[in-house]
Amino acid sequence: MSTKRRFRLSLRGREAVCGYLFTLPFTLGFVLMFLHPFLQSVIFSLSKLELGSTGYSLTFTGLSNYHNALFVNADFPRLLLETAGSMFGGVPLILVFSFFAAILLNQRFKGRTVARVIFFLPVILGADIILRMESADYITLFLEEGIVDVDEMTFVGRDQLLGLLMYMKLPEQLLTYIVVGALRVADIIRSSGVQILIFLAGLQSIPSSHYEVAKIEGATGWECFWMVTFPLLSPLIVTNIVYSIVDFFTTPTNPLVVFIEENMFGSAGYGVSMAMSWIYFAVVTVFLLLTAGLISRKVVYMDER
Repeated sequence: MSTKRRFRLSLRGREAVCGYLFTLPFTLGFVLMFLHPFLQSVIFSLSKLELGSTGYSLTFTGLSNYHNALFVNADFPRLLLETAGSMFGGVPLILVFSFFAAILLNQRFKGRTVARVIFFLPVILGADIILRMESADYITLFLEEGIVDVDEMTFVGRDQLLGLLMYMKLPEQLLTYIVVGALRVADIIRSSGVQILIFLAGLQSIPSSHYEVAKIEGATGWECFWMVTFPLLSPLIVTNIVYSIVDFFTTPTNPLVVFIEENMFGSAGYGVSMAMSWIYFAVVTVFLLLTAGLISRKVVYMDER
């Protein structure tokens, strides 16, 4: 009498199946809604598009659009380098702020729920409106018309902040970095909501027994942070780095994104603008692969400790 062997998945296999099921809605949505325009943009980048009364016609031009974007257009390479440089300066500020904000919001204090909501509000309320106002330069218009008083917009002016930091005798490069970050505090707070939420979820998932064992061994709060909290949050640090890079490169006020949109309807045309988009996409992908590849080597998972 033959018995059938039941096929059983291991724990990692079941987790993998759950992961595929979790990403299935996005995969189906991408295939059904984005795959066609995704491939069509590749065709546009290799062709010259001409609009007519009955539609458009394509003339295959090969890599000439990419050559024009990189070597003929003088603004695109410059904006690409400037955007990459801004990313290297802005993403660490967002990560540091969101990390320590999550640690503060994880503490027990009165009004903790309200404080968490306040930190996440810029993500869900008015963020797109504010970004469009900034891109249209409404803030400058309000200042010129006297609708907004510049003295009421900041608690500490640029000169006062520079004077304070120079008095501390900090290195010039660090001083410049801190001043730029302080002047961009509104952008940093607005861009940190999702990262704070991810870090907060990670902090709450760390078992209290880890801290109890560390305290029994005589570890201080500082040592607990570096030996328990920081290593166990390293997978989420990688996640937030990837998210922050993508969010930074795709924000509507990004000068390079605006430049590509303007060229699409300007003299450059659809072909060159699509080539710029694909070059931009390739650069972002390389940044993500290098970042995730280098940092993932230092990642510590809870089941490995």
